[in-house]
Amino acid sequence: MKKLTILALAAIVFAACGGNKSANNEAEADSLKSFEQEQIEASIKMHFDSIAAEFSKMEQPGFVKETKDGIALTKEEKQVKPTYLLDAAVADEATTLAEKYRVLSALNVDKRIAALYEMPVEDYDKAITKLAADIDDPSFKAVEDAGTLFETSAALYDAMNQNGRINYFWQIASAALVEQLYVVSQNKDKFLSTFTDDTAANVTFRIILILDATNRLSQYDPEIQPVAAAMTPLEHLNATTVDELKAQMDDMKAEIEAARKALIK
Repeated sequence: MKKLTILALAAIVFAACGGNKSANNEAEADSLKSFEQEQIEASIKMHFDSIAAEFSKMEQPGFVKETKDGIALTKEEKQVKPTYLLDAAVADEATTLAEKYRVLSALNVDKRIAALYEMPVEDYDKAITKLAADIDDPSFKAVEDAGTLFETSAALYDAMNQNGRINYFWQIASAALVEQLYVVSQNKDKFLSTFTDDTAANVTFRIILILDATNRLSQYDPEIQPVAAAMTPLEHLNATTVDELKAQMDDMKAEIEAARKALIK
């Protein structure tokens, strides 16, 4: 299991590279290593806390909300069922822990879309429950149920931080955002209908925040390197208005699909 504290190994290596040439200096070197480690750990935690705080402040798009503020479909629209949603059986193909986190997050998004179209969601529920059990992350107790994990709340971040699973928080966040972008790309006119310019800007700002986190973590966590690589092309989505987002998503439809395939195999 990867933990945030793995990043502190960089501090140990750094401090061990010099100033330790004699036995007389061992105590001083050990003190230096401890100080450097504490400083780097504190700096890293502060940075990730800041990213997560910004991330969790942004509202989820209307089409994945289960409230009166969510998007509404007409009777006619509900009759045309989406064919682009993940099959719940994709959960069986997830083998690594990182893959299980990502698939869990993406299936939660697709379950919301399926429910929006009044499609059966029992298979999604079974797959989500099984994945949550396989992952066995005590952090999940911080949220109401496994079906809200993709919302990447501050409570979830704090719990995953405390339980040494902070790296997987960004796995969840990445998969959720990419799946949402993919869903939007399939029906922009409908799913962007409730977006304001602020919403559009927030969606693309999420990409910047995720890239910041995953690029830093990828130096120490091989499991998150594919996430950073998959997300990097999406940095060109930098809309500040709904019209800009629509145009950019048209231009980057292939990149969004590629990112989805890379994260959810």
